[in-house]
Amino acid sequence: MPKTELLISRMMSLLDRLEPLLPAHDAPPDWLAHAFRWCRQAGHGWLHPIHAPHQIALDALLGLDHQKDAIQRNTRQFLAGKQANNILLWGSRGTGKSSLVKAVFNAYRDAGLRLIEIDKDDLIQLPDIFERVGNRPEPFILFCDDLSFDASESSYKALKAALDGSLTVTPDNVLIYATSNRRHLLPEFQSENREAQNVDGELHHGESVEEKMSLSDRFGLWIAFHPFSQAQYLAIVQHWLDRFSPGFYLHADREQIERAALQWALQRGSRSGRTAWQFARDWSGRDLFQAD
Repeated sequence: MPKTELLISRMMSLLDRLEPLLPAHDAPPDWLAHAFRWCRQAGHGWLHPIHAPHQIALDALLGLDHQKDAIQRNTRQFLAGKQANNILLWGSRGTGKSSLVKAVFNAYRDAGLRLIEIDKDDLIQLPDIFERVGNRPEPFILFCDDLSFDASESSYKALKAALDGSLTVTPDNVLIYATSNRRHLLPEFQSENREAQNVDGELHHGESVEEKMSLSDRFGLWIAFHPFSQAQYLAIVQHWLDRFSPGFYLHADREQIERAALQWALQRGSRSGRTAWQFARDWSGRDLFQAD
């Protein structure tokens, strides 16, 4: 092969390797979509439309009346153009934090609400997202699920700045709804309690604890989620069994099902809505499979 052709071949091979690293074409998002996921490649981000988002309804979430009232009130204020708060939904795993955000979106998407899902590692690109949606007429919920940080992470600092403290103002048409198993989003260590001081009868936290609280304090509204009682858990089991097999629970051996449901929760170490849903899927699926 002549040297010229060999050189061209090598250059083409090099270009093929570099192409995936180059920024994608910055085409405008499909604004007809109601939900988006922020995607990133080689430092370049874009809004990827989600045309079939998770269709979960508010009435499918039991035992969360207080939480549903709080997030709906805040969201309705936002949609009406009134003052509203960023929300931190925190608490036990599997209790419906993420499902509630998605259910609220489904309930109000016909009223114009839009949802952008973003991973924790992409929070450093919040200014880019604000720039893309800040001039849009739609109200956007920026949804970050299962947040948990180390204090040194750049995404932690980016979120802290976006919530309060940055020269870049969060657009009026954007709210941040985040979920976490941790109330203050950061790990807490027993050694930090030694920094606390008693001053004139008042307890003052040390600098480590104050720093951790400084991020969660920037969310104007906290919504707490706690483990369900046994009665609540069994009610959710019944709800999902009725959904998966309508009328089945009326003629079934309730004591047998409840014993099995409680054993299932004991094995999982959690009486939660997620655990109840998983049990109902297993029980209903086995029953229907054996009936075939």
